[in-house]
Amino acid sequence: MGGTIIWLTVLGLASLFFILERTIDGFAGYFDFVNRAETYVPLASLFFAAIVGLVDDIFGILGKGPKGGGLTIKQKLLLYLLVALIGASWFYFKLGWNSVYIPFIGEWVIGGWYFLLAIFVLIATAFSANETDGLDGLLGGVLLFAFGAIAVVAFVLHRYDLAAMNAAILGALLAFLWFNIYPAKFFMGDTGSMSLGITLGIMALLTNTVFFLPFFASILVFESLSVIIQLTNKKFRNKKIFLSTPIHHHFEALGWPESQVTMRFWIISAIGAILGLVIFFLAKFA
Repeated sequence: MGGTIIWLTVLGLASLFFILERTIDGFAGYFDFVNRAETYVPLASLFFAAIVGLVDDIFGILGKGPKGGGLTIKQKLLLYLLVALIGASWFYFKLGWNSVYIPFIGEWVIGGWYFLLAIFVLIATAFSANETDGLDGLLGGVLLFAFGAIAVVAFVLHRYDLAAMNAAILGALLAFLWFNIYPAKFFMGDTGSMSLGITLGIMALLTNTVFFLPFFASILVFESLSVIIQLTNKKFRNKKIFLSTPIHHHFEALGWPESQVTMRFWIISAIGAILGLVIFFLAKFA
């Protein structure tokens, strides 16, 4: 449940400056990033997804659930689907969004398919984050680069409150990572991975950078693909492709030390995020 450090910090800062700006005025207004158009949805998603993950963590601690270790993967997916349905409904029905930006092509109106795309993005980011949270410091470092890239995008698009919220997440992630790197003193848990994963997806939708996510969060994509490929191959061919999944466990099984896997995945994340930003700037301003 170490992930509570991250989302409680972000929500605490948002609440503090929101109250100060409306009671004292003055300098607090420069720090208040609570904005109906930019941060209401990601802040709400961060909170509700964190609570759902927190319940799962508590079940695991108390030995509750079907197997005494919290919720099963199917139950988690159903909860992810519920949160994703709420988020997708807000974008499609409330805001009326029905188009996506495709790099070097432009806006592409997809109508009702946007609703399904939003659901997929939110479930995928939540599930991928949960799968990646398996080694000391791994998910925290990977998300550091992903949210850093989204922060740059938000700032360039003049969505300064969204950029400030990303900065708050980055600061909280750094504080968490200080104690989560190998050997970790505490762990993120579902309350952290689920909330941050869904929030990352929400921010990608808000900034219309869905097709940049595979770059910003490349490791999340690799982790999920490894699980999907492994399960599909075992089901239809009864064979394993990887020694173990998610893929970070495959490299551990090959003999890589845990810290080495983490550091190399961080490097790949950094390269992916930088490459994604280069493509973003080229597509937008070239």
